Amino acid sequence: MRRRSLTLRAAAATALLALGAGLTAALPQQALADGTGTDYCQGQCHDILPPGENGNATLADILANRALGTRPAHTDDQLAPYAALNGGYPALTDSSLGDFFDDASFGVPQDRIASVDTPRADVTITRDKATGVPHIQGTTRSGTEFGAGYAAAQDRLWLMDLFRHVGRGQLTSFAGGAPANQGLEQEFWRAAPYTEDDLQHQIDRLSTTNGDRGKQALADAQDYVAGINAYIAKAKPGRYFPGEYDLTGHIDPITNAGTIEPFKLTDLIALASVIGALFGSGGGGEVQAALSLQAAQARYGVVEGTKVWESFRERDDPEAVLTVHDGHSFPYAGKPADAQGTAMPDPGSVTEEPLVYDRTGSAASATPARTPVKAPARLKPLQGVFDHGVLPANLFHSPKKGMSNALLVSGKYTASGHPVAVFGPQTGYFAPQLLMLEELQGPGISARGAAFAGLSLYVELGRGQDYSWSATSAGQDVTDTYAVQLCDPSGGTPAEDATSYLWHGSCVPMEKLERTDSWSPTLADSTAKGSYRMQVYRTKYGPVQYRATIGGKPYAYTTLRSSYQHEADSIIGFQMLNDPGFVHDAATFQQAAQHINYTFNWFYADSRQIAYYNSGSNPVRAPGVDPSLPVLAQPAYEWRGFDPDTNTADYTPPQQHPQSVDQDYYISWNNKQAPGYTAAGFGDGSVHRANLLDDRVKRLVRQGGVTRASLTQAMADAAVTDLRGEDVLPELLAVLRGEPITDPQLATTVQQLANWAGDGTKRRETSPGSHTYGDADAVRVMDAWWPLLVKAVFQPGLGDPLYTALTDNLTIDESPSAGHGPTGSHAGSSFQFGWWSYLDKDLRAVLGRPVNGGLARTYCGDGDLTACRSVLLTTLEQAAATPATQLYPGDSGGCAAGDQWCADSIVQRPLGGVTDDRISWQNRPTYQQVVEFPSHR
Repeated sequence: MRRRSLTLRAAAATALLALGAGLTAALPQQALADGTGTDYCQGQCHDILPPGENGNATLADILANRALGTRPAHTDDQLAPYAALNGGYPALTDSSLGDFFDDASFGVPQDRIASVDTPRADVTITRDKATGVPHIQGTTRSGTEFGAGYAAAQDRLWLMDLFRHVGRGQLTSFAGGAPANQGLEQEFWRAAPYTEDDLQHQIDRLSTTNGDRGKQALADAQDYVAGINAYIAKAKPGRYFPGEYDLTGHIDPITNAGTIEPFKLTDLIALASVIGALFGSGGGGEVQAALSLQAAQARYGVVEGTKVWESFRERDDPEAVLTVHDGHSFPYAGKPADAQGTAMPDPGSVTEEPLVYDRTGSAASATPARTPVKAPARLKPLQGVFDHGVLPANLFHSPKKGMSNALLVSGKYTASGHPVAVFGPQTGYFAPQLLMLEELQGPGISARGAAFAGLSLYVELGRGQDYSWSATSAGQDVTDTYAVQLCDPSGGTPAEDATSYLWHGSCVPMEKLERTDSWSPTLADSTAKGSYRMQVYRTKYGPVQYRATIGGKPYAYTTLRSSYQHEADSIIGFQMLNDPGFVHDAATFQQAAQHINYTFNWFYADSRQIAYYNSGSNPVRAPGVDPSLPVLAQPAYEWRGFDPDTNTADYTPPQQHPQSVDQDYYISWNNKQAPGYTAAGFGDGSVHRANLLDDRVKRLVRQGGVTRASLTQAMADAAVTDLRGEDVLPELLAVLRGEPITDPQLATTVQQLANWAGDGTKRRETSPGSHTYGDADAVRVMDAWWPLLVKAVFQPGLGDPLYTALTDNLTIDESPSAGHGPTGSHAGSSFQFGWWSYLDKDLRAVLGRPVNGGLARTYCGDGDLTACRSVLLTTLEQAAATPATQLYPGDSGGCAAGDQWCADSIVQRPLGGVTDDRISWQNRPTYQQVVEFPSHR
């Protein structure tokens, strides 16, 4: 009966296509309200956020998209100009920026108004014809925030609902039990296994620990949630709510029976926990670091092995590209002279703590057991929300700690004498986007820009009246791994799976957190039915992630993150950034950023200054603790001032965070912030993706007369450049050309690579729409050669165990077409993680060139240039013989085997029922601003 009912409903839903016009709310037309905040940018602020502002598709819209390819208005109208910059940037001028970016001015001119809505008497939501962005004008602050919530629900209700369920570990019961959904909720609930009390406590603390601003933030959040619920109350009977509710069985498409659960304040914390885990934390890989250190010591002995490991760790590499390059250093999380309390596991004893139990039905496969740990503990590529019939299959790849970039130039070096900035976050490519655009104008609020859907009570990245700000993920180490000794409350010998541990000398029980999820057939999938239980043990040092023995005794490794239980705290900083009465220069901007506890690099520009500040709650560690390795859970090695009941500690003061005002220029692409500031993981060495920006902006500054167009060109040129080609290929060619190449085919291949180098090592179409790369053979050879080359150079010297352990710490490659690595295929962002620095340093050592902070040993040909050349030639021959059909095997998303362009292309991964076209690869932010303020208050 159930399957037959679903079939009938699906048929009825198809019939609703004829009613499409009736399923969309009609909005009253009226004049734009007065009172818009004064705009000092004077038409020189632009931004872009593909695919489009509208993320709400009714059932009729979804079915029409699947059958006819049509889309609701403003669903994808920002995708084409965003994509076009790839081919259009060489001829870019200030006057043509509008061809590739949207006008980010305040307000909407009368002749560009598309609709005006007044959901409450004290707020007006005006949408423009060009993009449909909501411009929210409140006569009261309460009305402004109510309108922000209402507009968010209009544009992203389904996405917001998805992510409040992801944050609670309840996605499968909400959206279906496809393997994709199971993986997504498991990954995030493991990182933040909160109870409802945990979420409520964050709300309660907001107004009690932050003074008047905290009370105001709580009132703003309450009004915001009220606006969301007001939209739900109107949309449900009017049947203009997102059609995904029909397809997943929450609403009956015929009778309209069913519910959309109202939002509550704790939903905002659940949403924030997801965003914080993705973009605003750093560290936590200490167990994997310990395993690779042990492998190095087993290979070379303790002393030499430690030197080898440290050289790969690159904690403070002197050749690393820096954001702060004015000579100031900011020591943090470095290597102690005499490490104390390090908790190294017994070799071979580490196992990952199981998360999922009691699988039934369609969840019954792949029941995890406690298995030896080899892979790195990071948010891995995750499949996404739908993986069944009516809704599209897609992959949700976690943009872990990367992708955003920023370029700012001081007015001393610009044509106008005013600073210029091109910056934005890379939050992945989705349909609809995780971010949404908005303008907020009301008492104490004046801003326009982007915010995460469901958290848009304030603009999080954007512009004020006479200033603009943006961020990149910083990822400094604010997460530590503690080894808690297990115990038996009765005094016996504890088992390896014991659930009690020693806390300051007492044997105390772990807190058991559980989440049971089950799902039933839906319109979208009439077969999936199943359930499972997720289980996490929590200690005063955080959730248990691994178990091991240390000196033969059983221990659990826990993960302690400074922002854990504090996702709501950052709201104060965002409130300040939106307040024109607070931010009026670089100093007040930095003060606002200090209130954000997520690990971000913040950038600022107005008509006079540029500035930078690194935010995050950086814990003060005990003397001698090595942040890169696990530490014993004992009072002597705890964070200073640690209070487990509130998860608070002493934090480094603001002046110790990397920061700067009016440096000649700033660049950031998730690189090292400043000398002495140690990254949480491997990979900050001589070759980093940020070099692509630094080299270009440095050149512009030397020339002077920088404009918005020229700085955008620098970003766009870096966005289509292969990092391996620009920064490592010259050394490869130097080794290869040391002697004549007698094999004619190899000589031709080397010449192709040299020609590609001469062309700038671009991955760019020969002409817009050609879907064919210039230097296509050289690109193919590099893609095939790199993994073969790295393995052949390093594995013989390191040995299999150490080489494997180090590749667990840092993947060897992240080319645009790679289906592996932290972002996976079709994700846009590339070259964040890889062994480019290691090979660069090794080749320079073999060539006899200067290397500052080199590897402890040479590996290519064991340091012999002739032998190294032989390794390069052998692997190059193998790469040249690799057919494109093998290198680019095609996929279920529509790429044919051998299609190089398609393998690189960016896909807007659907998080709902409407799909968008793929675009050419560009390595750039998702949301991006181009700004130059000519005047100031």
